[in-house]
Amino acid sequence: MKVLIGTRNPHKLVEIMRILGEIPGIEWVTFRERPFPEVPEEGATLEENARLKAVMISQGSGLPTLAEDSGLEVVTLGGAPGVRSARFSGEEKNWQANNEKLLALLSEARDRRARFRAVAALALPDGRLWLREGVLEGTIATRARGRGGFGYDPVFVPEGETRTLGEMAPEEKDRISHRRRALERMRPLLSALARGEL
Repeated sequence: MKVLIGTRNPHKLVEIMRILGEIPGIEWVTFRERPFPEVPEEGATLEENARLKAVMISQGSGLPTLAEDSGLEVVTLGGAPGVRSARFSGEEKNWQANNEKLLALLSEARDRRARFRAVAALALPDGRLWLREGVLEGTIATRARGRGGFGYDPVFVPEGETRTLGEMAPEEKDRISHRRRALERMRPLLSALARGEL
């Protein structure tokens, strides 16, 4: 069973494939083998964006599609940047500028609690859809640390840790990440799909 991973973000693609690995009966297909257009992320929530991407790409490709949207939610900022995480500092995606803006906004904040949230969506060409969520609680560091990962990883310290995600090895991050938690909840559905039980 071919399943298309519905992201054109190379960092996210590597993480998804590394986390899910081989699932018996599933052959992963990416935008490299089956190009698809960029899907505008116009939803008001992470759930809406994940659904939009999965459904549009599945219907356009004729393949079951796994898509995901994720964001950083900061308590002091009322849940921002949230669904606007990638474009927090402007319409052009610029992670360094996003991190700088976030740190500046929190420069005087005592409450630095935040969480990463990911929503994975599995859509079939016949219109059926499943959503699964994963959350990683933590805090925002006072400065960026580490060169690993991408996005807000250099400023996010997971609960129970002193290091940022950017200071962790990829395998360490994968074990605890919000993306892993969402994808692991999706794994039984992918296995059922491979067995022809969906």
